Amino acid sequence: MTLPNPTVHVVDDDDSFRQSIVRLLRAAGYEVCEHASAAEFLLSRASRAHGCVVLDIRMPGLDGLELQKGLNDFDNALPIIFLTGHGDIQMSVRAIKAGAIDFLTKPVNRDSLLSAVRNAISSDALNRVNDENLKLLRDRFGKLTEREVSVFLLVVDGKLNKNIASELGISERTVKSHRANLMEKLQVTSLAGLIASAVQLNLPIPKN
Repeated sequence: MTLPNPTVHVVDDDDSFRQSIVRLLRAAGYEVCEHASAAEFLLSRASRAHGCVVLDIRMPGLDGLELQKGLNDFDNALPIIFLTGHGDIQMSVRAIKAGAIDFLTKPVNRDSLLSAVRNAISSDALNRVNDENLKLLRDRFGKLTEREVSVFLLVVDGKLNKNIASELGISERTVKSHRANLMEKLQVTSLAGLIASAVQLNLPIPKN
């Protein structure tokens, strides 16, 4: 999976501070978009692109925490780094619990900001790759026949081929054929791969 170049979105109503952050990030080699408010960011339709958001908390209208809450309603929401001059412990705890990558205070240390941006972009890239892999796995699972799904579930349940054959009322040879077909369709080569696939698909797996 090839991702486009990430963009760092800086959302802050303080013009001079926002522009200083933009200059710092561009000097570090990042593509940057600046937004003077949460509403301006949302209207840019950039919330689902690849990258991250450097977000002030206290802004007129929709504040940073409210924007974070709104973004969390979407899949693949951009990771957020809060950067504020008005933060407190309660705010930082709330922001981190809601998934923020970091919570920094103004004036921010250059290295701390760049480290947080690197972490946020890496996190976003990993999430998108994982989401794409899960989508591919779901597509493959959707191509299994009803019988192959039954065999799949019994295999990850730890049943032997002869026991599966007895339970489904088919021959052991037919079980082996279904098992080979479903492994080919799911593109796995081992029992461990089948179990990992079942976990990713959130299929019912016995705990014993």
